[in-house]
Amino acid sequence: MTWSIVARDPQTGHLGVAVASRFFAVGAAVPHIRGRVGAIATQAFVSPLYGTDGLALLAEGRSPEEIISLLTTRDDGCQQRQLHLIDRAGRNAAFTGSKCVEWAGHIVNENVSVAGNMLAGPQVIAETLRVYNALADAPFAERLLVAMDAGEAAGGDKRGKQSAALVIYRDQDYPWLDIRADDHADPLRELHRLYAVAQERFLHVAETMPTRENPHGLTDRTEIDRKIAALEATRVAEGRPSPSFATPLKPV
Repeated sequence: MTWSIVARDPQTGHLGVAVASRFFAVGAAVPHIRGRVGAIATQAFVSPLYGTDGLALLAEGRSPEEIISLLTTRDDGCQQRQLHLIDRAGRNAAFTGSKCVEWAGHIVNENVSVAGNMLAGPQVIAETLRVYNALADAPFAERLLVAMDAGEAAGGDKRGKQSAALVIYRDQDYPWLDIRADDHADPLRELHRLYAVAQERFLHVAETMPTRENPHGLTDRTEIDRKIAALEATRVAEGRPSPSFATPLKPV
């Protein structure tokens, strides 16, 4: 009852999952990511263990194909589940159980996979992937969001809309961006709005957070304030609305 995209940005090694569904709070169940380890989407009849145990296996160095075999072999309900994942090196794999509700399937491409079930048709994941690949020069978050827009325009979840989420990890154990619309009439549009708001202040602050390499982080607000002021000055000069009311990015 969901479709999602799982990707690794080959330029940075950053990992991301975007997902949408006619199901409440899909972002609470589907995406599982760990920086420098990998990203997993578990859907259809969701098994959270596919996410938690899958990440542990990725951390051990197991291949995505091996992990799918291990997780599904021990699970009598696997034919009603769907899973796709990628590791920190870009190796990826996917599984769609034979009892997933039609239309159901997946596509695995270099550094990215798209999978869905209970969809309007195969064009949903095909368009999601096409647009993601067409936006190779765009920021990673925008590529994921606009790709999902394309899947929605192609029919999306055949039951309708309810929730969506975007999660991106860089190289740490915490997310760089984690936004969700848990119950919304147009959840992907709401994600665009939240992403625009995040660019106003949150993502500037995210750049200063402590890391494993620099546990002190950056506590001098001078540079943050300068960037925020410059962004606001540019917005006002160009007559653009506040990010809280920004127009969503357009599909390709």
